[in-house]
Amino acid sequence: MWVPVRRGGRGRGGAAERGGATICVLAVGLVIVLVGLFGAALGAARTARQQARVAADFGALAGAARALGGEATACAVAGELTGANGARLAACRLDGLDVLVTTEVEVTPLPWLTRTVTATSRAGPVRG
Repeated sequence: MWVPVRRGGRGRGGAAERGGATICVLAVGLVIVLVGLFGAALGAARTARQQARVAADFGALAGAARALGGEATACAVAGELTGANGARLAACRLDGLDVLVTTEVEVTPLPWLTRTVTATSRAGPVRG
């Protein structure tokens, strides 16, 4: 038996529906890329925050070890150690035998977005 074939109609698989799945796949792909960028940016910011904290802690400990030499000596040693840990010494002061160190780390989580992360740490002798 002979069955005629319809061409170009609006029925199932017709020309009117061509490309719809492509648009959906592209939209899903774009959402996945944006979620990936957001996750990478969040991870970069968290890593920079941790780097600033570690640099501040080590700088304060190193400065406290040299606190008897005065503020200039303590802060110089703290600056060397914070620089070795990839941070910049933003502030350093001696409060008695305690050293207060503030560090900064620049982070660029996205190409058009640059932020500065700051952390402060205090170290000194054990009391009590």
